[in-house]
Amino acid sequence: MTQDTVISLALEAMSITMKLGLPLLLAGLVVGLAVSVFQAVTQIQEQTLAFIPKLMAMALVIVVGGPWMLREIISYTRELYAAIPNLVGG
Repeated sequence: MTQDTVISLALEAMSITMKLGLPLLLAGLVVGLAVSVFQAVTQIQEQTLAFIPKLMAMALVIVVGGPWMLREIISYTRELYAAIPNLVGG
């Protein structure tokens, strides 16, 4: 296995990680920003107020996008396992 192969495998793994993690992170960011604006407008400074809405938004993203995420990670894993003989055999 060459250095280029290792780098391409690492880049592909990071790419799939970003693709799967981005919807969750965006949901948390948007909900967190909305709760922050709400807290600033109402002057409610409760630290735990943002936790439940973020948790619910991320759960909703997992429920809605979970099947797609699962298909993507299964596809990546199958491709990786199928490529093992070529990677090891040289």
